[in-house]
Amino acid sequence: MLFSRTDLDGVWLIEASPITDERGSFARTFCIDEMEALALEHRFVQHSLSRSVEKHTLRGLHFQRAPHQEVKLVSCLKGAIWDVAVDLRPQSRSYRRWTAAELSADNMRQLYIPEGFAHGFLSLTEDAVVGYLISTRYDPASAAGVRYDDPALAIDWPAKPAVMSEKDGNWPLLAESDHYA
Repeated sequence: MLFSRTDLDGVWLIEASPITDERGSFARTFCIDEMEALALEHRFVQHSLSRSVEKHTLRGLHFQRAPHQEVKLVSCLKGAIWDVAVDLRPQSRSYRRWTAAELSADNMRQLYIPEGFAHGFLSLTEDAVVGYLISTRYDPASAAGVRYDDPALAIDWPAKPAVMSEKDGNWPLLAESDHYA
């Protein structure tokens, strides 16, 4: 596994190092020893899947408020997505900045997103399947979101969303809400 720091403190791009032969390939996608060596979360109490049937389906930007903040390790198991992490930690040097990576079944990349970040993605293909390892149990009362098109964030999405939930389209803007702290 290859670990690369992104431009946001605490967010890592993790790439598999597949071994290939006539059968195909084999690659590790998680190793507790390598996670511990980098002081990354390695206890994930929830494993989830999402499936986006249509191309350009938007999910997010989601997070959980304290004390139920979560670390996510995100991978795309089928198709491709444009995965985004937004720093919502007021004390951070990268507060309100975002980073993104294309994750796909072919490139086998993962994005490690620490506590205090919002997360979302846009499917780049039809029938995209995304896997999440999540460090904290879901707490509905702590669930919150950031508008994907908030001008304060100026996220450069690769395409306009064709499908999204009503909830995701109606999160308040950062300037209109105090629930982001």
